[in-house]
Amino acid sequence: MSREFKSPVTKNLWEYAVVTVSTLIMVFGNYFFKFPNNFAFGGITGFSTIVSALTKLSASQFTFIANMVLLVMGFIFIGKGFGMKTVYSSVLMSLALGAMDRWFPMGKPLTDQPILELVFAVFLPAVGSALLFNVGASSGGTDIIAAIVNKYKDVSLGRMIMICDVFIISSCYFIFHDWRRVIFGFVTLFIIGVVLDWIINSARQSVQFFIFSKKYDEIADRIIKDADRGVTVLDGTGWYSKNNVKVLVVLAKKRQSLEIFRLVKRIDPNAFISQSSVIGVYGEGFDKLKVK
Repeated sequence: MSREFKSPVTKNLWEYAVVTVSTLIMVFGNYFFKFPNNFAFGGITGFSTIVSALTKLSASQFTFIANMVLLVMGFIFIGKGFGMKTVYSSVLMSLALGAMDRWFPMGKPLTDQPILELVFAVFLPAVGSALLFNVGASSGGTDIIAAIVNKYKDVSLGRMIMICDVFIISSCYFIFHDWRRVIFGFVTLFIIGVVLDWIINSARQSVQFFIFSKKYDEIADRIIKDADRGVTVLDGTGWYSKNNVKVLVVLAKKRQSLEIFRLVKRIDPNAFISQSSVIGVYGEGFDKLKVK
């Protein structure tokens, strides 16, 4: 979902549009599938249920306090951009849930299929959360902890959320003595981790091009200008012809592949192109290298 924009205003509008859609996806999944079935998942909301059973604080009060503390941590460690988009997402979610509760009051699940309800209750919030991460935002809660660790350490978001939620889900049994809550919680934990990593990594996939063409200079100029990607020119020798050739090396996002193919074909229909997927690209314009 991430894109390159030349205008900061356009970039901000796009990111807030993604935050809005992502948050509404999470609201839909939570309100229509999670809440009516009383699924006890991890996260701050799950931990709030445990705290409310042990203290005089209600779950909503503890959720508010915990989210405010974590938002401050987000401002400090992630940056103001992350904090503002996260605040916007949190406020929008609260207002949307309140509106849904008023306009579409629900007393029981939509269907009599608990497994189907569980799938939607897990998949929709996971998709929304992953899209939020791709624009540097979060819906709050343990997502902020995962994003902070992910910024400084090479630990996947799904794995970090899993670590945070294992303790929360395991604690449910000692408070409620209900194995079904624990089982549903761990099933949810696994699926959310997989969905998060799959969506986020799909958005970050990169490719590498080797382009052989007599019009290498014109192609290189157009790739830099139109695709906004760097180009490296290598000297080579065609071993069959023994002629000197120029080889263009280009690293780009996977979604830019078709654009680069069209650009090369338009300039030199006889160009020879090799494309391959790369496991990771780190540096300016791609992911940041995070090592211990």
